[in-house]
Amino acid sequence: MPLKGNLAVFTTTQLLNLINLSKRTGVLTIFEGVETGDKLTLGDGETQIDKLAPGRPLATLAFREGKLIYAEMEGKDGHLASILNRAGKLNEEQARLIRERAEARNINDKGLALSLINANYVSRNDIIQSIQKHTVSIVFDLMTWKREPFLFDENGTPPNNRILVPIDLKNVIIEGTRVMHEQEELEKEIPNLDLALKFTDDPNAMRGVKLGKAEWRVVSFINPNNSIRQIAKACNMTDTEIRRIVYSLLQAGLVSLVKPETPGRRHQTAALNPSKPDRDVVNRLITKLRSIKAPTTS
Repeated sequence: MPLKGNLAVFTTTQLLNLINLSKRTGVLTIFEGVETGDKLTLGDGETQIDKLAPGRPLATLAFREGKLIYAEMEGKDGHLASILNRAGKLNEEQARLIRERAEARNINDKGLALSLINANYVSRNDIIQSIQKHTVSIVFDLMTWKREPFLFDENGTPPNNRILVPIDLKNVIIEGTRVMHEQEELEKEIPNLDLALKFTDDPNAMRGVKLGKAEWRVVSFINPNNSIRQIAKACNMTDTEIRRIVYSLLQAGLVSLVKPETPGRRHQTAALNPSKPDRDVVNRLITKLRSIKAPTTS
């Protein structure tokens, strides 16, 4: 019998614990919550919450005998080339070309992995570790969700065109709990992802700064026209990932939070280039940062 409910009653962490301890096999789907107008009374008999009906699927997790083997989430590109790019195993141009060729030849992730290994682009270990990182990052995000409907189907199966990497849920739950606390703190610091970022004009703020590859990707999209949410979408990052990077840039004094200069673009993809008024500032900043530490690509 399928297990179904609402994350307001049965949390993601509790679901993962149940699946882990009972060594279940199946697929967990988390849906967008659709308002029904009704109320749901919780176990204490007093607290009431909005009753939500399942809408479109937002995330899917697959399990085998209590181990997590696959995860996908709306807004988080799960193509192997994108996963390897985010993990720093392929640069942007490599990932783009490899993906285009794979799609043109109808090559799935399994076939693509074999081709990349044979061509010495990446190792088998690179692929496994990158997929694990991608999968776990999705789970960490889902552990912060509070109200969505879910369904666990023991007869469900993961897609056969993806690479399945078993992951011990016990370690994911422990680390995820720590990440949840971090997420709560980040949300306090950056509560609104619809704000934009602006570079500082203070030249002293750039001294001694070292940026990783993820920070460099975000920096290239920063201008007052692009909201943080847009930048996250353009960089294929979760809310937690973008908040962590923005927080580090804020702490370093490199950027400040501002209202977007162009309203009504909340759901559009961030522009690929800085807007004209900020181009000189961006170029000066990036030139200075490159003289401090330029990132390397695999």
